[in-house]
Amino acid sequence: MMAMVGLAVALFLVFISRIPFGFVLKHLARVSIFIFPLCVLILFTYHQGDEIARFYFLTVTSGGIEHACLIAVRALAAVILIFPLIGTMRFDVAIKALGKLKVPNKLVQMLIFTYRYIFVFIEEVQRMFRALTSRGFTGGMNGRTLRATGRLIGMLLVRTLERAERVYNAMVSRGYEGNLGTLVEFKIGGGDILKAAILIAIAIALNVF
Repeated sequence: MMAMVGLAVALFLVFISRIPFGFVLKHLARVSIFIFPLCVLILFTYHQGDEIARFYFLTVTSGGIEHACLIAVRALAAVILIFPLIGTMRFDVAIKALGKLKVPNKLVQMLIFTYRYIFVFIEEVQRMFRALTSRGFTGGMNGRTLRATGRLIGMLLVRTLERAERVYNAMVSRGYEGNLGTLVEFKIGGGDILKAAILIAIAIALNVF
């Protein structure tokens, strides 16, 4: 019951943040790729409660259904709660806020570089796939496809390491000492403190009651 309340609160926060639900659903569809297999695993491995169905050696119980649904609802609520953050604040401002909240600097730096180079990584993968296609490569469930994919992943790792070394050397030559400066300043106002207190109170209430 509390998990459903938490999901409702997450959806309400998305609503008042005026984030398009189409945008949220589009990204939730990608996240569900990871949530669904976990729920299926719990469904067939949690053997408490009344037996509902049996498929050969696999058994579905009422406890398994309950826990699978609970995990799915909690996971969706947790993911949905991210959207009010990423959808209402610029990334550089969010990074500045994390620094003000005393989040470890190494973690903040990792987030910055991940956000900066994830697009470069995707572009590199697309370029390599175009090169494969131009050479007559066609995907399929066969050994040739697996070998080509393995070589592509290996080459991608090599190129990633080489690019990382070049980027690091370029940054050191420009005076990088472990901190990246930003052009924005994050300031916490009274309204921000009030909103944070309300959200913390709701989170505590959902865990206590």
